[in-house]
Amino acid sequence: MSSKFSTVRLSIEGEHFEILVHPDPALDFKFGRNIEVSQIVASDEVYSDANKGLRVPAEKLAKAFKTTDFIQIATIILRKGDLNLTTEQRRRLVEEKRKQIVSIIARNFVDPRTGLPHPPLRIEQAMAEVRLTIDPFKDANEQAKGVIDSLRGILPLKSEKIKLLVKVPPQFASQSFGALKGVGEISKEEWGPDGGLTVIIEIPAGVHSTLIDRLGSLTKGTAQASLIR
Repeated sequence: MSSKFSTVRLSIEGEHFEILVHPDPALDFKFGRNIEVSQIVASDEVYSDANKGLRVPAEKLAKAFKTTDFIQIATIILRKGDLNLTTEQRRRLVEEKRKQIVSIIARNFVDPRTGLPHPPLRIEQAMAEVRLTIDPFKDANEQAKGVIDSLRGILPLKSEKIKLLVKVPPQFASQSFGALKGVGEISKEEWGPDGGLTVIIEIPAGVHSTLIDRLGSLTKGTAQASLIR
């Protein structure tokens, strides 16, 4: 098998089916992008072992897939099978997922000693210390739960939420409301006769400063936000 290609492998009732694919289009397909299967596959063969060049007989394909049409079979293998990532793909995906997990922790947890979120770099260093394995395909929120449990021994973490009373002038109310909805749970929403907005919102403590900066930018510094004790 050429190093330019990757394989996608699917097992059905103990039988193995592999196709050769171009790595990047195959990865895009796995992430839901609309790409023609003919642009992904590198050959029109189905193998039991692509490295050895062992092809699957037509009768086995018909039994497993109810068809011998290559594109139909390749589509099923692409959708359900496991893509063998290149070294660069895996590195890139793991790094992206790591950043997502760090962001989740920074947004939702604070250092109980200071009440402030840990800097992302400190979270990354702690993750490196405990040598966590990041799954490039597993949901970041799901992985974050395990990461948090692993970090608690070396990084003090406290899940904390705060309530804010936010008042926004009429000319900036609409866009500010959209920004608020995206970061927390709104428990009270009032629109004044002039179109001004008053909101009580509960947010993770870690996003407080980010939200204040965002509101300041959207409203040219005219929004008011105060903590509710």
